[in-house]
Amino acid sequence: MNILITGAAGQLGTEIRTQLREGKSVLGALPAAYTDAQVFEADVPEVDITNPASLRTCFERARPDIVINCAAYTNVDGCETDKDAAWAVNADGPELLAQLVQEYGAKLVHVSTDYVFEGVGSTPYKETDAPNPQSVYGSSKLAGEQRVAEQCAHHFIVRTAWLYGTAGKNFVKTITNAAQAGKELRVVDDQVGCPTNATDLAHQLLLLAVTDSYGTYHCVNAGQCSWFEFATQIVANAGIDALVNPCSSAEYPTPARRPVYSVLDCTKIEAVTNESMRTWFDALDDYCHSTR
Repeated sequence: MNILITGAAGQLGTEIRTQLREGKSVLGALPAAYTDAQVFEADVPEVDITNPASLRTCFERARPDIVINCAAYTNVDGCETDKDAAWAVNADGPELLAQLVQEYGAKLVHVSTDYVFEGVGSTPYKETDAPNPQSVYGSSKLAGEQRVAEQCAHHFIVRTAWLYGTAGKNFVKTITNAAQAGKELRVVDDQVGCPTNATDLAHQLLLLAVTDSYGTYHCVNAGQCSWFEFATQIVANAGIDALVNPCSSAEYPTPARRPVYSVLDCTKIEAVTNESMRTWFDALDDYCHSTR
C-alpha cells in the first residue's frame, strides 16, 4: 500500500506520519493493512497542492492508494485579508487533488472544519445539518468539501475542531508559553466547542481510510468546553501558577467571526471505526504529560 500525505509537516500530518511509522498510537494498533506501507510526504515548497504540475509529479512518484489531505490555510483571521490564498489552498487545491485521486483510482481523506457551520445552535452538529459558514475560512473550506465530493467517488470528508498537536503552533502551546512568561491571560468564555488532540484525530482517520464507508464525518474529542475553560485546564495541567481571566467575544474582537457553538456529533465515525473518542479532558491530560 502506498500512502500520500499532503500537508505532511503540519501538526496533523506529523502525527499521521508518526503513527504509520510506529504502526500504532497510544490508542492502540493500526489495522494490519498498513503493515509495510510506503509513506510519501508532501508539503510546500516541494509540493504545492494549488499547482497542477507539482501535484501530478508527486502522484507519478507516489502512485498512492490512499491520499490524506492535511494541507490547508488555517489562519482564520488571515483568510479575511488574504482571500485569494484562502480559496486557492482550501478550495482549488482540494479540487485538483480530488481529480488526481479519481484518475489514479485511489481513496481521498480530506480534513475540514467546524467553521462550515453558522455556530448558533445548542445541540451537537450532525453531518446532515446544513452548513452556513460565517467567515472566509469557513466558506473556502466548505467549497473544498463540495469540490472533493464532486470530483472523487471514494472520498472521506472529516470535519474537526480546535486541533492541537506536538508540531507547529496551537492554542495549548500559546497559553502555556504565555502563562510561563507571566503574561496576563484573558480568554473568551462565550464560544463553546471541542478541543481535539491530533493523536486521536490521526488514529481515527487511519482506521476510517481502510474502510469503504465513504462520506462525510465529524471527529473531535468527546465533551465540550469554552476557550476559557480549555485555557484554565491547560494551565492547571502544566502546573503553572497563573490566573486565567474570562472575557466576552465583544471584548476580544477579531477580523473573522467565530462560531458561538460548534460542538460536533461523532456518532457516525465511532460506529464505522468501532472506537469511541476520548474526552477532551483526558486527551489534553495525556498530551500535557507526554510533552513535558
